[in-house]
Amino acid sequence: MNEVLKNYSGILLLLLGITIGSIIGIVAPGIVEYLKPLGDIFLNLLFVSVVPLVFFAVSNSIASLEQQSKFGRIMFVMVLTFLFFIVTAAVFTIGTVYLFPVSGVTGSSEVVEASAGESSWGDRIVGFFTVGEFTQLFSRQNMLALLIFAFMTGFSARKAGEKGYVFRSFIASGYEVMKELLLIIMKAAPIGLGAYFAYQVATLGPQLFGFYAQPLGLYYVAGVVYFIVFFSLYAFMANGKNGVKSFWTNAPFPTLTALSTCSSFATMPANLQAASNIGIPGQISNIVIPIGTTLHKNGSSMSSIIKIYVAFLIIGRDFFDPVNLLLALGITIFVSIVAGGIPNGGYIGEMLMISVYQLPQEAVPAVMIIGTLVDPLATVLNAVGQLVASMFVSRFVKV
Repeated sequence: MNEVLKNYSGILLLLLGITIGSIIGIVAPGIVEYLKPLGDIFLNLLFVSVVPLVFFAVSNSIASLEQQSKFGRIMFVMVLTFLFFIVTAAVFTIGTVYLFPVSGVTGSSEVVEASAGESSWGDRIVGFFTVGEFTQLFSRQNMLALLIFAFMTGFSARKAGEKGYVFRSFIASGYEVMKELLLIIMKAAPIGLGAYFAYQVATLGPQLFGFYAQPLGLYYVAGVVYFIVFFSLYAFMANGKNGVKSFWTNAPFPTLTALSTCSSFATMPANLQAASNIGIPGQISNIVIPIGTTLHKNGSSMSSIIKIYVAFLIIGRDFFDPVNLLLALGITIFVSIVAGGIPNGGYIGEMLMISVYQLPQEAVPAVMIIGTLVDPLATVLNAVGQLVASMFVSRFVKV
């Protein structure tokens, strides 16, 4: 019994913090504004620590790979895995809305203001891959540029040979130091996440009813089914029954972190720790998890389909027309992979949807509000999907 408590003490404390936070958010919403700073402090510490961790983890993994062919194989299998998971999530959601159609959804009069940048598409493409100043790399708003820079740094460190030995030792040491720093910060997780969850419950909870109840209920039920059934299936494909057991033994911590923070980025340390506990080689998890956090989103895939479906209900068009379904899959892949690396990428994906289908502006508020309200579960599917994806990749790549 003592051994069980020791092994699960972190998760139990986190659950306790989240439970207390949820109760406070329900029974005393007036005080959550005083608790929110505790959650913000914790998240800020987490964010500023994760950015250098990503840089050191990715560059060290690439620099330490002994053979070029292994890196190429990891990348190839990783891309196929991401596409397979995203398309599967989208097709599953299409099947769900076909079998359980939503009724009574009409146009919304609510107005949602979204920040729309005046920059050209050329500027957006440049900003997608690079930044103008070195210091801007180390911002969580520029994660894809940081990942590309980390890749190039790792390659350069390998290419330098003996002359790069000291630098390779530096990034390896930096990775270990940042891991320890994250472990120290995560000691405060029960308090920080509990406070933040109180804020989430108090502010988001009332909106889960009314106009959006039916499509939201469909998303949450389908999302939970996908999370349990498909993630178990992926874990089984990765390592049989042992894979399923090890996944569900280690998945609760990143799941609770994602649910509390609504941030895949903030969940990355928990994912890396869980991957280490499962036994996934660091050369794989330190590449798949950081890249997947930016470019691989199961929950966004499902929410994209739901948003397109609701938009079609609002304007009275047939979502299940074959051409519309193919366009929906294409938009979903874009939103889940490409837009994931762009700040406010969800808004860009929604604008793309409106443009491709030539939908009226009336559909914009509904899809944006749904995107906000499904965010907790979507984040869980996005974040924990990186853990099962790294298991999947390790099944086909031996390092």
